[in-house]
Amino acid sequence: MNAELFEALRPALLRHAYRMLGSRADAEDVVQDAYVRRLDARGEEVRDERAYARTIVTRLCLDRLGSAQKRHETYVGPWLPEPFVEDDAALPERATEIAEDISFAFMLALDRLTPAERAAFLLHDVLGVPFEEIAATLQRTEPAVRRLASRGREHVRESHRAGATRRDEADRVRLAFLDAIRRDDVDALKALFARDAVFVSDGGGKAAAALNPLYGADRIAAFYSGVSRKLKGAIEARNTTVNGVPGMVISAFGVLVNTLALEIEDGKIVAVYAMRNPDKLRGAAARFGLMTEDRLPAGMQTPTTPLIRSRN
Repeated sequence: MNAELFEALRPALLRHAYRMLGSRADAEDVVQDAYVRRLDARGEEVRDERAYARTIVTRLCLDRLGSAQKRHETYVGPWLPEPFVEDDAALPERATEIAEDISFAFMLALDRLTPAERAAFLLHDVLGVPFEEIAATLQRTEPAVRRLASRGREHVRESHRAGATRRDEADRVRLAFLDAIRRDDVDALKALFARDAVFVSDGGGKAAAALNPLYGADRIAAFYSGVSRKLKGAIEARNTTVNGVPGMVISAFGVLVNTLALEIEDGKIVAVYAMRNPDKLRGAAARFGLMTEDRLPAGMQTPTTPLIRSRN
């Protein structure tokens, strides 16, 4: 495999590895490792380079998933995947199938699957890989991988999938959301949320965050109440695409304090996913030339933002 061919495959392989692992940093490591392994085997004859690379990536991900699941068992508060942050121009005119397949709701549904179910479901239902090839990749029989994919499908079907959102509607809701926070307008905030909306924040025990999801427009609006009194121009909100949906990168004094992803349906926010864990913000911070709070120079005061306060 030459470098040019692999680079053409890299974006698809990266998304597959991310869906498998829930970590963009780990996904990038896996894809690079797959590239090195293919170069080491360059004399080996391969009929389908895409399938070969996909097999290597899948197996490397399976090797990592066992230890990752053990870490989840001792995780403090809600667990969210590392945010997949892209430039806002990446948000299409309408939400695409690709965007749905890295949404937080979808990723959380995948996290409930066993590693083998996750691999079989993603390879077949998302990537359209034939069961015969999946059986070879997972080194199981074809009937076995069919059962794995079916069980994975049942779990994922129960999850909420983000609906299509026009670009202009996404921009309107996102602007209104930030404006309502800055004006401390609780009524305006309530009006933006669906009645059964959910707010989930991931601090991982390393940053202030709500220890339990918040449900309902009233509770979420109350969570944000009083934010405007503490902003005072110190907070910068940059529009981005986070896991395929409209989002924001929130920073203060050059430090990335959290990312927000807004799932919007019919003009209402149905879910907010806030990432506060600095371990999961390093990739996004590097992309925007920012620091994370755990990397501040000794003696430098950590910036304060009400967007990250802990409240249940």
